[in-house]
Amino acid sequence: MYKGFYGFTQSPFSIAPNPAFLFLSDRHREALAHLTYGLGENGGFVLLTGEVGTGKTTVSRSLLAQLPEDTDLAFILNPALTELELLATLCDELKIPYPESPTLKQLTDLISAFLTNNHKNGRRTLMVIDEAQHLKPEVLEQLRLLTNLETDTRKLLQVILIGQPELQALLRRQELRQLAQRITARYHLLPLVRDEVAAYVNHRLHVAGRSQPLFKSSAIKALHQYSGGVPRVINLLAERALMGGYGAQKPMIDGDDIAGAAVEVLDAKPKGRPWLSVVAASVLTAVVGFAAVRAVVPQPEATPVSAAQPQVPEVDLADWVPTQGRELIAFQALFHHWGEPVPAELPCRFASERGLACESARGDLDQLLALNRPAVVSLSDDSNRVFYAALLAHQGDQYRLALGEQQFWAPRDWLAAHFRGSYTLLWAPPSSLPGLIGPDSATAQLQWLENRLALVQQRSARLLNGFDRQLEADLRAFQRQQGLDIDGLAGRQTLERLSLLAAADGPRLEEKL
Repeated sequence: MYKGFYGFTQSPFSIAPNPAFLFLSDRHREALAHLTYGLGENGGFVLLTGEVGTGKTTVSRSLLAQLPEDTDLAFILNPALTELELLATLCDELKIPYPESPTLKQLTDLISAFLTNNHKNGRRTLMVIDEAQHLKPEVLEQLRLLTNLETDTRKLLQVILIGQPELQALLRRQELRQLAQRITARYHLLPLVRDEVAAYVNHRLHVAGRSQPLFKSSAIKALHQYSGGVPRVINLLAERALMGGYGAQKPMIDGDDIAGAAVEVLDAKPKGRPWLSVVAASVLTAVVGFAAVRAVVPQPEATPVSAAQPQVPEVDLADWVPTQGRELIAFQALFHHWGEPVPAELPCRFASERGLACESARGDLDQLLALNRPAVVSLSDDSNRVFYAALLAHQGDQYRLALGEQQFWAPRDWLAAHFRGSYTLLWAPPSSLPGLIGPDSATAQLQWLENRLALVQQRSARLLNGFDRQLEADLRAFQRQQGLDIDGLAGRQTLERLSLLAAADGPRLEEKL
């Protein structure tokens, strides 16, 4: 309808996957490099995660396009299967014949024979599972058993798991720890930053046949704001804005056009409505400088939010555009809470430049609160739309959050109901950490480990002469309490978590009255 008006040869923002529109941002290229490295290591599993619409399919298609001709590929799109169904589907993909009503052993033997024969013929076998967060633990364990087939140098079956962030939580389960240890490369795909949004839009316009600019800078800014940098949402908003622009015979698309599209596509509140006052007596936090400005609320009896007297509102996420709580703004609130300058983009890289580090993890609310550190948290509403907020403080069962440019207090029940289980916090890491502390480590390192465990577990430290059973038991107890892999060895994750909990620098989550 609008293609002729704007000079397109095809629709530039169709959400249907089209290789002609392939756009690889810096982070997509980085993800592709990680996965390619993982496959080159000849390990069993490679992991790619990301929120809905961030481009996981784009990365996986790029990876598969680069596979050598000596690779046999099994691509599984519907992983909600039993163990038997998964093995049968793998046989179907690899064209392995099997009898009617086969047993699990029969399928396993047939697949094993195929993998062995493929290796003898100089061929590789790759299995890719999309939407892998739907896999059942017992099915994942069956996959691990399949990857037990190996030579001295390589696995006979390699598996790429692609899924939403829930997949990370699934792989943290105790019964899947052996599989998690076989992941040779993993990458979590984040949304596009503003400059990448502009490059993404211009790329699609160019492929669709238009060389002249069409989206004003205000439109790009609004696209990034409302979409949060998620390519699929960018496509939906841009497509609707073009239809509206054609209807109004507008030669250029501006920020108001995107805002209007967001009202229709995302059910956003129209511009100009005083809907930001939904939180009683909240504190609006400006992105630049984060100077606190008290909001005026119609109720005369309302009192401002303060650290000494928190006012707990009824917050309805349905009143928010998801990306108004986007991750960058939440990180800016977190950096401000630390007394640091606020990042314009790439907050974790900015943190590194400031001598800080990001600690990203998944866990339940109790695990997060036990860290006693402010954090950026992911929230969701009843429609499973994603929001990012900064969890800054708590008093008893009341929690102070920054959502978008607004701060409010909320009860624990509200936070628990909306918390999605993923978070990122800041901390000041030590200048250096060993890669592993175990039975063969030096006594000084073992004593350092014992001292940190004692501090965190609130007990007296023992004087060690070696890695004894008590140290291993204390280490396992710590790993279990923190939701880490329970292996009785102090690897990188365990050492970083210990250092984080023992670190003296930086704000704490609990505010004393």
